[in-house]
Amino acid sequence: MSDFRIYIEYDNGEKRIFDVSPYIIGEWFGKLKNPDVFKTVHPKGDTVEWQGGQDIAPHELYDLSEPIQQNI
Repeated sequence: MSDFRIYIEYDNGEKRIFDVSPYIIGEWFGKLKNPDVFKTVHPKGDTVEWQGGQDIAPHELYDLSEPIQQNI
């Protein structure tokens, strides 16, 4: 997604959006400012990971993400 956000769909069907931008500081996570690096995000176990090994703790990924309102 744009603006350093990622779309997450959980096994239970829940869909959420996580804003990575607050994490993109310093040398380690700062590499994610490069859009080509940011696009390398992929699922890894219970979380997501980028090609350089950067990851977000699973509980943060869920607790700090916003649910997507679904039409019923």
